[in-house]
Amino acid sequence: MAVTESLSDTTRQTLGRSVFIPVWLILIGCIVLAPLVASLSPRLRYLPFALSLLVFGLPHGAVDHLTPARTVNAPVTVKSMLSVGGLYIVIGGIYLGWWFFAPVSAAIVFVFMTLLHWGQGDVYAILSFLDADHLPTRLERALSLLTRGAMPMLVPLIAHPTSYQRVLTAFVELFSVNAMSIEFLFSSPIRSVVTAVLIGLTAVSILTGAWRVYVGATSGPYLIDIGELGLLWAFFLSLPPIFAVGVYFCVWHSLRHIARVTIVDQSSRQALDSARIRPAIRRFTRDAAPLTVVALLFFGGLYVLIPRPPNDIESLAAFYLVGIAALTAPHVIIVSWMDRVQAVW
Repeated sequence: MAVTESLSDTTRQTLGRSVFIPVWLILIGCIVLAPLVASLSPRLRYLPFALSLLVFGLPHGAVDHLTPARTVNAPVTVKSMLSVGGLYIVIGGIYLGWWFFAPVSAAIVFVFMTLLHWGQGDVYAILSFLDADHLPTRLERALSLLTRGAMPMLVPLIAHPTSYQRVLTAFVELFSVNAMSIEFLFSSPIRSVVTAVLIGLTAVSILTGAWRVYVGATSGPYLIDIGELGLLWAFFLSLPPIFAVGVYFCVWHSLRHIARVTIVDQSSRQALDSARIRPAIRRFTRDAAPLTVVALLFFGGLYVLIPRPPNDIESLAAFYLVGIAALTAPHVIIVSWMDRVQAVW
């Protein structure tokens, strides 16, 4: 089962030079400098998330109002944009309300929703950008999704449980003084189970892909796939969670999604087919700017509504991530729809 996006070799090479190789080097550099990162002040560890307000992170979903029409090569109309706006208001509003009434379960749902969403972004990138054929079935793609998504969401739970718990507690404490009910998630038995599951998922992904290569699948994309898995394991094991997830959000997940929505825009696609990345970047920046501003205004309104407004860097980051959670819920629906239209599943 092939993805419907058929990319030219020129586009793949351009994306490789712009989206893949630089990001691999950034992650490797962070791993090498892990002792230095660990010694940074808490404020500096939050810097990647601060940058994500304007650099890739928040803007990566700010073209959702244009994406459905472009995905099916249809004109962007007021109706199509209002439909996306309505989806954001309804789904984002419902999920945001959930935080006010049941913040513990809302926080746990956010972790698993992000796991699935970041996994689905990587599956598309493997199939389309790398033109991989070692994940031919839905089951194998689902296995890859879970394994990839678990890297940023669950490896830090194994390696840095205290820091992870502090971040999750900060979410809950914006809405409630009772954050004790999440302590069980960080117990040794739970972490042992998570460790075993992640090692199992990784091993099965590697062996299944190796079997596909043995019976005829292309080896190059498979080797990149398992190489990225190893890189992500090392990255999230060695670096403080809030720093590592912030870097991943900005330069890994967001950049790959930006590349994806750039491809469905015909003008940007033509530029990439001619090995010109700058026109595509300029066009995305122009398209994303208005709703990035709207999202920033949304954060201003949310700040007024939060029962316990943030008063330090940790609670401010938690506030930002709660806002991101509300925006992620409808964004996941848009991306899942794209997956279906583009035959990822």
